[in-house]
Amino acid sequence: MEITAQMVKQLRETTGLGMMDCKKALQECAGDMEKAIDFLRTKGKKVAEKRAGRATSEGVIESYIHTGGKLGVLLELNCETDFVARTDAFQSLARELCMQIAAASPEYVSREEVPQDIVERETAVFTAQAQEEGKPEKIIPKIIEGKLNRFFEDICLIDQAFIKDQDKKVKDLLNAAIAETGENIQIARFVRMVLGQ
Repeated sequence: MEITAQMVKQLRETTGLGMMDCKKALQECAGDMEKAIDFLRTKGKKVAEKRAGRATSEGVIESYIHTGGKLGVLLELNCETDFVARTDAFQSLARELCMQIAAASPEYVSREEVPQDIVERETAVFTAQAQEEGKPEKIIPKIIEGKLNRFFEDICLIDQAFIKDQDKKVKDLLNAAIAETGENIQIARFVRMVLGQ
């Protein structure tokens, strides 16, 4: 199948990745748009894993104040070079993340930050619920795993569904940005402030 410029443009608009990456994905997937998106998401994850060990000492501190001035977010987003930190794409990612934090109110950046005592407490509650419902002992660990995953999706920023596209996770946005820039990008920290709280 011939890969047209219009197909490449459409995939680029959907994923936010470079034209050459989009063209290659469409070629690899015989022009199938959905498969190409999955291909790019997988590639983004692989690029992210390769870059994960590299130092991120540059970046931006972005702020977002919601209309009315009663809700505000400060976010530190890091990358490897100031060149990438100054790009429109990086600044836009920082703004998107601030709006995500304002809307979805995560408590932690990732699962690794959640204190072990909180995880243990939730596990105990989920176990008691499953036993109370009379679930067979052998499936209780799977039930707990599923409930913990949903718990993390609520409280961990990178596990949350992206507010503008529920089919994507925040980590997919990060992986796409890493694939596009070729640099390690990390959410260092954030603060969400609500007036009176």
